[in-house]
Amino acid sequence: MANDIMKEMGYLFLGSRLKRLAERMQGDVASIAERAGLAIQPSQYPILVALDRFGTLTVGALAEKLGLSQPAITRNLAKLVELGLIETITTPGDQRRRSLSLTGAGHDAMARSKRDVWPHIDAAVVELCAGLDGPLLDQITTIEDALEGNSIEQRVLAGPASGLTIREFSDELARDFHDINAEWISSMFRIEQTDREVLENPRARIIDPGGVILFVEARDLGIVGACALQKTGESRFELTKMGVLESARGRKAGEYLLEAILRRARQMEIETLYLLTNSICAAAIHLYEKLGFEHDAEIMRDFGARYERCDVAMRYRG
Repeated sequence: MANDIMKEMGYLFLGSRLKRLAERMQGDVASIAERAGLAIQPSQYPILVALDRFGTLTVGALAEKLGLSQPAITRNLAKLVELGLIETITTPGDQRRRSLSLTGAGHDAMARSKRDVWPHIDAAVVELCAGLDGPLLDQITTIEDALEGNSIEQRVLAGPASGLTIREFSDELARDFHDINAEWISSMFRIEQTDREVLENPRARIIDPGGVILFVEARDLGIVGACALQKTGESRFELTKMGVLESARGRKAGEYLLEAILRRARQMEIETLYLLTNSICAAAIHLYEKLGFEHDAEIMRDFGARYERCDVAMRYRG
């Protein structure tokens, strides 16, 4: 991460850096839980775990079990009650003394979390931390760098059996970028001059002006797919040159790669993200629609002439 002040300040900013890392990991956990149909925030899980393990507890007892302050616990209680996951119980004869307990829905949410969410997160974090060694700051840097290429959410979505990982652009991978896209374009169309300019000069045409190129790598096949964000104006980018080798079809490598490039686009706070394609690419268009792109006549009018083969233009709505 360039110009990373927290990293530059070393141990002085250790707490802030750990907080940043925690927020990033918790954001992934929240997304994974949401995909499983659970509207639970990571900060709420410790309360649910304590109540699941120990039964009915007072706020004070919860604070003691979790090593947290009572205000920190209280901040999450209202939302959990609103979600119907916990209930408050007033002690007979003492209206001021309240205890907390899981509701039926709370017990169900915990069972689903243990079955559908936690094992996958645990496996992803174990993989993320495997082989860590050396000084603490070096270990944190290793984790941060690994998350840049492959977030916890991406690792969970890929699954342990898929063997897919995301790679950043390097000059050593420029040939892969060329060959993957040349194979894809040639299979249905002819390679146009605008294609050649980008494929033969990816650093100059995409990376140096502020764009991004990501690759998807399969454990048994190597680099199998590529996709780019090419800057075409102030906070305006084209999602372009997305292709997956024929030998890797059927592994959902394209969807995995597209989700990674869209995550990067959101991190970059891109205001206008669009793509240009052809109606013959029905499967790809379906994937674009699934992940938030919509057909857009204005994009077609303004940018569609870039390629002779273009008859479909889409804008990302998220």
